[in-house]
Amino acid sequence: MLKKLPEERLEAVLEAGVEEFARHGPAGANMRAVADRAGVSVGALYKYYGDKEGLLRACLDRSLEALDRVLAEVTAEEAGFKEYARRIVRALLRFSREHGGYVRLYCALAASGGGKAAALAGEIEGAAAGLYGRYIAAGQAAGALRRDADPRMLAFFFDSLLMMVQFTGCCGYYRERFRLYCGGTPEEQEQRLERELLKFLESAFTFAEEEVPHGGRHVCGEG
Repeated sequence: MLKKLPEERLEAVLEAGVEEFARHGPAGANMRAVADRAGVSVGALYKYYGDKEGLLRACLDRSLEALDRVLAEVTAEEAGFKEYARRIVRALLRFSREHGGYVRLYCALAASGGGKAAALAGEIEGAAAGLYGRYIAAGQAAGALRRDADPRMLAFFFDSLLMMVQFTGCCGYYRERFRLYCGGTPEEQEQRLERELLKFLESAFTFAEEEVPHGGRHVCGEG
């Protein structure tokens, strides 16, 4: 009979699992590598999680709980769109620094393709999709955001930008991509990244089409 693992050892198992799945994807991850990294036996992994699929499920749950806490923190107090966006951009930059393995896990799952990744998309994206959609719709109703755009589409664009910000913070390919476009590292450029992204979001989300000059057209209200 296997000895029950203490809580801190189970924590180590999940962190080791997150890193293994993030590095090698669901198909390439190895249970023995997780066990060795966490300092437990392979038998203990199978006892607690059943199989590799069960361990992946536990690792994903852990990462989603951490992300849910971040979203809860940034939405705890009501704010206008610009302040709300500032909070979440800052929080997700911090999240990618402190929990890079979780973000790389999402990236690995997305890259793995197939039915498994599609089935998990609803769980991974569902909370943010609903949250951003509601906030954007509320901003439109209050007159703070442009009303000539589909709120669900705006939520999709918003989340896509935030996803890239997270990947840039901890994924090698995206960090190099940032360096090529912007110079330096995301850490060195964090304040600039936040400032310029907020400028982009404010202009994109607050000005309706008729308010922006296009060619010979004028800004609404000008002669």
